[in-house]
Amino acid sequence: MLPAPRHFLKAQTRLSRLQRRLSRRENGSRGREKARRALARQHEKVSNQRSDFLHKTSRMLVDRYGLIGIEGLHVKGMVKNRKLARAIADAGWGELRRQLTYKGQWYGTRVVVSDRFFPSSRTCSACGYRLPELALSVRTWTCPQCARQHDRDHNAAVNIQHEAQTRAGTARSRTSQSEVTAGGEGVSPAARLAVLVEPGSRLL
Repeated sequence: MLPAPRHFLKAQTRLSRLQRRLSRRENGSRGREKARRALARQHEKVSNQRSDFLHKTSRMLVDRYGLIGIEGLHVKGMVKNRKLARAIADAGWGELRRQLTYKGQWYGTRVVVSDRFFPSSRTCSACGYRLPELALSVRTWTCPQCARQHDRDHNAAVNIQHEAQTRAGTARSRTSQSEVTAGGEGVSPAARLAVLVEPGSRLL
């Protein structure tokens, strides 16, 4: 699992203070220009930190794994949700996908992007049962068919891993995979990249 660095959220207090300082300065004054430059530098610092994290993370993944599965979410549409927009923008999901795609081509790693409507969270990774719906607030659920208990994010990651392996022609049967991944064993960090783009996740 890769914890989200949350560069913008960590810098938010300082950004707010610099913004207030700018708003108090008189238009056209030397002090206002100085405050404007300080605010711009802080925004640039956050941007550079995010970019550095994404480049290092994407390079680490393509160096370590030959197959990476990610979820093809509609990020532009998701940021319209005011409750999620700031966290999504701070994580840079779209940029991470872009970097993985071109770096995968450079270094020989296959990146498989599942369909936007692939029900990764509400499909049981053990037996394949699909819930009619699953609210975003529900973080754990029990399959009514096989009684397997699922963590929402882990279950989604296993399903996206299986989808990537299926499309790459390397998939095991769902039964054998569920035996390997029970309790989290056997799920590579590359497959868990799917979790990074799980809306509402505590991760990236």
